[in-house]
Amino acid sequence: MDLSVTATPHGLQPDTRGVNAFDDDASLRAVLGLYLDPADLEVLTPAFQRLGGLVHGRLDALAHEADRNPPVLRPRDRQGRDVQAIDKHPAYVEMERIGFQDFSLAAMSHRPALGLDRPMPPAAKYAFQYLFAEAEFGLLCPISMTDALTRTIRRYADPDLVARCLPGLTAQSLETQIQGAMFMTEKAAGSDVGATETVARRDGEGWRLWGDKWFCSNTDAGLALVLARPEGAPAGIKGVSLFLLPRDLPDGRRNAYRIVRLKDKLGTRSMASGEITLEGAAAWMVGEPGQGFVQMAEMINQSRLSNAVRSAGMMRRALREALAVARGRSAFGSRLIDLPLQRRQLLKLMLPAEQALSVTLFTADALARSDAGEAEGLKLRRILTPLVKFRVCRDARKVAGDGMEARGGVGYIEEWPEPRLVRDAHLGSIWEGTSNIVALDVLRAARKEAAHTALGEALSRRMAEAGVADALRTRLDGLLRRAVAAVGAVPEGADDRARSVASGLYHAASACLLASEGALLGDEKRTALAELVIRHKLTPRDPLGEDGEAGADQAAADLLHT
Repeated sequence: MDLSVTATPHGLQPDTRGVNAFDDDASLRAVLGLYLDPADLEVLTPAFQRLGGLVHGRLDALAHEADRNPPVLRPRDRQGRDVQAIDKHPAYVEMERIGFQDFSLAAMSHRPALGLDRPMPPAAKYAFQYLFAEAEFGLLCPISMTDALTRTIRRYADPDLVARCLPGLTAQSLETQIQGAMFMTEKAAGSDVGATETVARRDGEGWRLWGDKWFCSNTDAGLALVLARPEGAPAGIKGVSLFLLPRDLPDGRRNAYRIVRLKDKLGTRSMASGEITLEGAAAWMVGEPGQGFVQMAEMINQSRLSNAVRSAGMMRRALREALAVARGRSAFGSRLIDLPLQRRQLLKLMLPAEQALSVTLFTADALARSDAGEAEGLKLRRILTPLVKFRVCRDARKVAGDGMEARGGVGYIEEWPEPRLVRDAHLGSIWEGTSNIVALDVLRAARKEAAHTALGEALSRRMAEAGVADALRTRLDGLLRRAVAAVGAVPEGADDRARSVASGLYHAASACLLASEGALLGDEKRTALAELVIRHKLTPRDPLGEDGEAGADQAAADLLHT
């Protein structure tokens, strides 16, 4: 990371405006090259650079303006007619044009985009989301849900229904684009999907939905996937089915549901989340009856991975801002970055940010392998998706807060990006499954599919093939075996250990990946990061002792000046 900001006039705050987020991010460029075909990367690099140029410029300004001017619900027009319109600030609409139209972020997995003659590889798609999230988190929720809804109906819905919806979902202009959403949460059915109370009734024309949905992001989306219980279906999760709910009916009339109100949220204020009441709304059943949650899980898992990638992007932004301050300001006769304690604090931002980049791109690659039908890829995706959702999203909360502190009192002021990063960072570990829920899902993946064993074998093989130095590989193999064994050893009824063993597996996996990347790229920095994960995340340390402190401080100095 080599910011152009190295010194700032006395009394002024270091500012990252004008920095190209892609060109500045040597880690992203290097690691991305391990997962993309060189020819594809060459084609996509201009688009990455174009988006990188917007992150600290136009996109950041729009995100700031949209955050200060959240959407407003207009239930009726001046004639008293029900319109259920959501008025969005022009800044948000322009961001929609950048995300949905200019960069095809919601459609790139389903049609050629940005110069490629085929749909985008997952690693590239998530790299675009990673960059976009450095400026704007909220809009990526509708983008991700539109992408995930398209994927889900293509997998499970009737082909005629897919043919009817796909052109709008993958349209190349904002005016013809149909956005997607998922309306799942109810007052009594958040993570407990089996408690769903929304009812589906058949009539002569199809299915009608009745009930309340409590948290509906992208509330006015053109299409939403909804969980409901058909009349006569059994209680619990096995009685829940999946439905596709259109906002507008074929004759142009509004479907029979009301937006009751919009949520006044802590973060992602630019994007509308609301409550809806279904009043006999027309919908199409997707897939087989009683398989609703299994099918909705496809969309949820895509959103979980996107949440982790967005959290990784926000960590990168927080780190970049903190480094700009440390390099551009002086105190007590020294630049902040030359002060030992400040270097150590900066390293605590850098390490989780680099871990997140490595593990999320590895997970994206597992998704590609899973989609290709690889047995190992299926298992890797199964355990990595909740693993990154759990740990990356939690790390982002601390990194964003510590990044705010690095700027000092000014970082608490809304004119700067840090307050929005802090508010938005809390979202990732809540939506699509809280930390407890996804940590338990890691255990389920281990118990039902032995996915933890597959992950351990894949990482050990990766280190061997990459040529990681024998001594380091031996240490990491030992730690990896312990982490895999710890996950597998948690018995039924001892789920209170889920978070600690999931964290251990994440840190062991990230250290293996960082070491492999260091060997493959000839990058001593990534090898040093692997050593720091071992020291700070996987090895017991005496908080009152001095062992290893000097070495850690020197590593920090070397990494932060690279």
